[in-house]
Amino acid sequence: MASENEVWIMRGLDWDDPYRIRSWQELISWINEVGFLPLFKNEIPGFSAEEHVSPLFWWTGDPLQDPWIWRELIAKSGLVAYGKFFNRKAGFISKEWFPYLVNYRRDGYDFDARWEDELASLRSKKIMDQFEGQKEYLSGELKKAAGYGKGGEKNFDGEVTLLQMQTYLTIKEFRRKKNKKGEEYGMASSVYCMPEQLWGRDAVVSAYEEEPAASWEKICMQIKKHFPDASEAQIRHVLK
Repeated sequence: MASENEVWIMRGLDWDDPYRIRSWQELISWINEVGFLPLFKNEIPGFSAEEHVSPLFWWTGDPLQDPWIWRELIAKSGLVAYGKFFNRKAGFISKEWFPYLVNYRRDGYDFDARWEDELASLRSKKIMDQFEGQKEYLSGELKKAAGYGKGGEKNFDGEVTLLQMQTYLTIKEFRRKKNKKGEEYGMASSVYCMPEQLWGRDAVVSAYEEEPAASWEKICMQIKKHFPDASEAQIRHVLK
């Protein structure tokens, strides 16, 4: 995704291109194959969902063709992880490869241990404390429960993004508000949960037994396998 003369330009494949991804189910299959996939174009050619779908239907609301809606359907499926994992930008990670990113990013720390070693901020702790008694939170509800907003803590969006980057939170689904008649309206908001609540602790921390550097090496090898022109510097920048 690029801006030219204040107009967003979407990259992608021609409608008739045989390699174009045609559904959210096909996109999940490709995510499972490559392991890691940012939503939007970045400095590694081809390393995004954007570059492999049609550019014609973004933000149209058509669930059959709109990749922006596909991301909602994919997150809700629970088959892959969705969140701001790529340099604070959104993307997908397969269930198979997520534990390696967890091990690398967390460096062996569950959040409580990170807090005890004074490696986490009070702002992050106020957010993570909310998940001890509740499995999921709509974004606005989490913001209020954690004491952010007017007269309270600042930079809620930044802290939630940081916790996704550290792999302590993921986006489980998107949900719209409902009026008194039960009708949905407005833009969909993120529903956050801990990945342990999504897939179980054993699955999420299954790579804890190896050194974080070893997990990083496996991540680089997996990305280079599918995107051989990517340098380690580029990979590190996208996944930093």
